[in-house]
Amino acid sequence: MSDATAADGTALPVPHVVIVGGGFAGVAAARALRKAPVRVTLIDRRVYNTFQPLLYQVATGGLNPGDVTHFLRSLRVRQPNLEVVHEHLMEIDPDARTIRLLDDSEISYDYLLLANGVTTAYHGTAGAKENSFAVYSRSQAIAIRDALFTRLERAAANPDRQKGLSVVVIGGGPTGVEMAGSLAELRDQGLEPAYPELQGDAFRITLVQRSEILKPFLPKLRAYAADQLRRRDVTLRLGAGVEEVRPDAVVLSDGTELPSDLTIWATGVAPHEEVRAWRLPLDKGDRIIVGEDLQVQGLPGVFAAGDVAASPQDYPQFAQPAIQGGEHVARQIQRLLAGESTEPFSYYDKGQLAIIGRRSAVGEVPGIANLPVLHRLGILRRVPFLRRIIPLTGLTAWAAWLFVHITSLLGPRNRFMVMVGLLVRYGFRLYRTPVPIVGDVPAIRPPRDARPAAD
Repeated sequence: MSDATAADGTALPVPHVVIVGGGFAGVAAARALRKAPVRVTLIDRRVYNTFQPLLYQVATGGLNPGDVTHFLRSLRVRQPNLEVVHEHLMEIDPDARTIRLLDDSEISYDYLLLANGVTTAYHGTAGAKENSFAVYSRSQAIAIRDALFTRLERAAANPDRQKGLSVVVIGGGPTGVEMAGSLAELRDQGLEPAYPELQGDAFRITLVQRSEILKPFLPKLRAYAADQLRRRDVTLRLGAGVEEVRPDAVVLSDGTELPSDLTIWATGVAPHEEVRAWRLPLDKGDRIIVGEDLQVQGLPGVFAAGDVAASPQDYPQFAQPAIQGGEHVARQIQRLLAGESTEPFSYYDKGQLAIIGRRSAVGEVPGIANLPVLHRLGILRRVPFLRRIIPLTGLTAWAAWLFVHITSLLGPRNRFMVMVGLLVRYGFRLYRTPVPIVGDVPAIRPPRDARPAAD
């Protein structure tokens, strides 16, 4: 973007907005500044944006990794004021208004947004990091898929076929429930004809949760989800936490030892360790403390949004608060450029959804009283029954889940491919066909001393 011109013909510098993180909040902020009179630099360690809510589908062979990732530089096609930098943030100097990257280059900014997200947290559980698979990044999802199919092949070739394959999913939130349901869908979607050696209960799935599953949802929806998982032969171990994760077992806090050929860690997130080195105000969980306008406490012009930010309103660490937070920061930057004061961030809760399996999901969508216009008009006070949350189950919730996830993806190709992949997995006629996207199972090769000599 070229510099603006003053009345006397001299060039004026265009304000520079630096966004760290190409996730939900960072991309939302960058896109919201498309027509603003600013230069935008988007910095991310990866060259792509990842749609994390569907990573478990990649891990269980339902989608290709490329279906849930989007090339960040493609955003520049419709946004000429955007530059994308593939680097890693190391240091922030608020006084000089500069940041230092891993390659030792420095970038100056007028406004800074920290939206670098979070990573897996193991809560000090012994052996969890070493002996379980997290599902928070594209590479982790691929690792689960590769390990799953490798161990399926091993189990099918094992003379003791009754041993089969045991998978333990730790975490009863939406990620854990969707992972367990997707594994059950994979098992029931053609694995019987593909692996006739693994009949009966030879492929066992156990979901471990310290309390109830899907705690943020209404009690009736939690009960429905638990019943649907049990109908899909998922064993629920509720009421005990995880004491230790071993290479071949999960030890619960009540002393129970669950055999596990594959353990998936689907609980807990925390900021990346480098956030501590940025000399910013942090809460006890190392999240960046921000004010109601999402501006970092004591640092004008520096914002934080998404999972890495700790706001007074304490919003949930979901996609929608991150997206709306990024858009809010973009609006505040434009207000500051216009000489106006910032406004508090007001989150509009669009509800939450979790899929369990084919034609089965749970969801909560807000009643019409949650519409911002009704709040402004004061109708909520006069018609209190409109406050109710609308619960969804079964096919209705499943269709809503499908619509929300497809429309939330970046790019038409991703939307189309995900729609096709999910319809193949859950379609009425196709779901019994063995069509998973197979992981990278090691090839069978003869030992070196058995190979023919080269000519």
